[in-house]
Amino acid sequence: MFFKRVRPTEITFEERLKALKEAGFSVDALGGGRVRVSRSGCAAVIEDVPGAPPRIAERPGVIVAGEIGCLIDGGFQKFFETPSGKRKAALAHELKAIHDFQEDLGETLGLISLYNESLGTVSTKYLYDRVKDRDHGVPTRPWEAS
Repeated sequence: MFFKRVRPTEITFEERLKALKEAGFSVDALGGGRVRVSRSGCAAVIEDVPGAPPRIAERPGVIVAGEIGCLIDGGFQKFFETPSGKRKAALAHELKAIHDFQEDLGETLGLISLYNESLGTVSTKYLYDRVKDRDHGVPTRPWEAS
């Protein structure tokens, strides 16, 4: 007896987009192999990677004034910030919606599900302390002249 190994089928980007539409996501082409996927107030941008599963180019976030607001953890509160600088406080139902959106998006696209991301919402940035210029190179030290 000979056993044939079943060849894995290569799912195209277009087939994945069709699966997203069937799962209730709205899909808008941005050009350059990038697509904006949205559902129930949340959105993300995915891009086609030849020979590999699609990559999430912009982390999922809430739509604020037509832009995708990324989740920022300020230590005391979570909020959304758009690329243009608009900020909005994050509400519990929005965090749940993003978590559900991200889980459904990854499952529909066939992406790997990571344990820490499946526990809850993961922020894009963490700004716990208020040290001036911490993220912009070496901050000036108190003993140095300003």
